[in-house]
Amino acid sequence: MVKQVNKETNQRLLEKEMYLFNTGQHFDSYLALGCSFENYEGTEGFRFTVWAPNAKKVSIVGDFCDWTNGLEMEKVNETGSWTIFTPNAKEGQCYKYLIEQANGEIKLKIDPYAYAFEVRPKDASIVKDLPQKKWQDSLWMANKKRYNHATRPMAIYEVHLSSWRCHDDGSWYTISELQEELISYVKEMGYTHIEFMPLMEHPLDASWGYQLTGYYAISSKYGTMEEFQNFVEAAHQVNLGVIMDWVPGHFNRNDYGMAYFDGTAQFEYTDTNQAQNVRWGTMNFDLGKDQIHSFLISNALYWLEQFHLDGLRVDAVSSMLYLDYDEGPWTPNEDGSNHNREGVNFIKKLNSVILERHPQTLMIAEESTAWSNVTSPVDQGGLGFNYKWNMGWMNDTLKFFELEPHQRKDHFNLITFSFMYAFNERYILPFSHDEVVHGKKSLMHKMPGDRYNQFAGLRVMEAFKMTHPGKKLDFMGNEFGQFLEWRVHSELEWTSLEDNQNNKHSYFTKKINEMYKKERALWELDHDPSGIEIVDADNAEQSILTFIRKGKKPRDFLIILCNFMPIERPNFKVGVPYEGTYEERLNTEMSEFGGVWTKDQGLLKTINESVNHQENHVELILPAMSVVILRPKRIKGVPKG
Repeated sequence: MVKQVNKETNQRLLEKEMYLFNTGQHFDSYLALGCSFENYEGTEGFRFTVWAPNAKKVSIVGDFCDWTNGLEMEKVNETGSWTIFTPNAKEGQCYKYLIEQANGEIKLKIDPYAYAFEVRPKDASIVKDLPQKKWQDSLWMANKKRYNHATRPMAIYEVHLSSWRCHDDGSWYTISELQEELISYVKEMGYTHIEFMPLMEHPLDASWGYQLTGYYAISSKYGTMEEFQNFVEAAHQVNLGVIMDWVPGHFNRNDYGMAYFDGTAQFEYTDTNQAQNVRWGTMNFDLGKDQIHSFLISNALYWLEQFHLDGLRVDAVSSMLYLDYDEGPWTPNEDGSNHNREGVNFIKKLNSVILERHPQTLMIAEESTAWSNVTSPVDQGGLGFNYKWNMGWMNDTLKFFELEPHQRKDHFNLITFSFMYAFNERYILPFSHDEVVHGKKSLMHKMPGDRYNQFAGLRVMEAFKMTHPGKKLDFMGNEFGQFLEWRVHSELEWTSLEDNQNNKHSYFTKKINEMYKKERALWELDHDPSGIEIVDADNAEQSILTFIRKGKKPRDFLIILCNFMPIERPNFKVGVPYEGTYEERLNTEMSEFGGVWTKDQGLLKTINESVNHQENHVELILPAMSVVILRPKRIKGVPKG
């Protein structure tokens, strides 16, 4: 539907919209700023509106007018915005703003609210209106409101789109070209969600998408808004959720972008120490400025509402919480403290607004410090996220598995310590892109020993992750044990699947994901201490950990035995909660997964003898370097319900 306005109405509407924007309360500001198609006093064309409060003069230049002087824009009273309507602009044409900045310099700048940009290395904004899609994912959207994600399975597949697959000449696929293949692959492998590293416009592949220039645009290298909408819709139609990484802390510093947009510290802090992000070579958003609240919260809601995303993984939260998180000089608070109070308030406001509108949204914090109550509600003193990446668990787990097996008994606390804080936050357990780059080696390559033992160790580590409390995340390539590190400019080593061991590891990933989704004990009480019972966490000498995962019903439980040594343990005894018979649900050393076992151990009958403070136990062979999962077959004394 074309917006129809006249001059008087337009002026009044813009002043109202900009009042909300300037007070930090306009959470749909992309509908007022940027480029939009409208009928203005009976003539169809495009309106362009930009926030540049300290500019002396703003003109629009582009394909539809003179690129040198362009069309002078009108200042909307004291709102800090400039606007113009032109019937000459057509969808698909290029444009920029020609800004006479506060210091008199003339700069060409992109539209911060543009929905599309030229394909790099060109950088102009493209005339485009918001598409009006008729969505066909109503069943998914209804079910999302019905189910509490905290008590549902969540196994996330993290993807960097242009390096998942590449054309033979090394060029990238668009999102529409990969839609069918990527969605069917993720579904076949048993994951529940796809998480994309940032898909917004960015000029440098080496930034992996985390240094953005166009917050409201799908990167031109990936495709169009409509194509991404279609991708999300197709994923929802096969019951896959879609999450995207989002970067509200810092932005690209390229001169044509938002940096010192009107010649002053407009989007960034006035204090240079706060404005400059030395570590990442970017600019930090001024999170104390009301207009930045409107810009960023609108942007989060834009991706959630216009693209039906199921969640946002908020990048670099720590950099917004601390004044001294960066490597450069920093300015402390008046009392000498280092907490960024403006950043904290922004994060709380962001999560409050989003979860009030969309309570089912996944708001995931990538927060790498010990900040408390990250996933507690704002009204209870928390930051308001509903999940946090468990970086401590990830670091300790990888450090433990990189040890030679004989060293593990002396560092067993690395694998058990996480149980001490597993329920302090709502956690996601990530083996992400950050762990397989910059010389850190791939997950498979981190494992000690020969190739056979590397894969055995990798299976044990993945099974430990799947049985530990918390939702799960795997970066692409982990699922088939890629040996090489992730490289942003080339596709995954798909030819590895021609190798028998890689192929079997891929099958293992598929099967353990399927098992995870079927077994309520592994996710129903993920964030409740009653969802786990530690059987024995003190067997450091043998490097064996045993625990029980539980669902809401008494019969929904699994006994987890983790052998972190390449030594078989015959006649191994483990205490069980009920008398009866138990069976293997999983043995990571089965030959179908790459191990040496060809059949399971059959039914295991309990012995009425106390082990691990349990009245009954079962005895079994615990294979070398393995995880064995037992489930009840026929048991006595289980309460009803």
